[in-house]
Amino acid sequence: MILEVAILEVKPGEEQAFEAAFDKAQHIISGMPGYASHQLQKCVEKCSRYILLVNWQTLEDHTVGFRESPQYQEWRKLLHHFYDPFPEVNHYENIFSNT
Repeated sequence: MILEVAILEVKPGEEQAFEAAFDKAQHIISGMPGYASHQLQKCVEKCSRYILLVNWQTLEDHTVGFRESPQYQEWRKLLHHFYDPFPEVNHYENIFSNT
C-alpha cells in the first residue's frame, strides 16, 4: 500500500468553492483502479490549508494509472485552479503500524 500525501494551499476565500468541487472530484478518484481510500482534512490553524491523503495499491496506480488517465483531466479541471502554490505530492510506504 502506498500513501499519497498532498498539502493543498487553497486561495484564501475559495475554501467553500474548493470543498464543493472536491465533493464532485472525489468520485473520480475513488473509481480508479488501485484506489483504496482517501481523506481530505482541513487545517485548524490555517483555514485555507488542507491535506489530502490517498491510499493506492501501488505507486503506479497513482502516477501512471490515474495521472495518465482521461479522468485525471477532469480532476485537474475541477481542482487545480484553487491552489496557490501548486502542491507538492509525495508518496509513502508503511514501515510501522498499530492497525
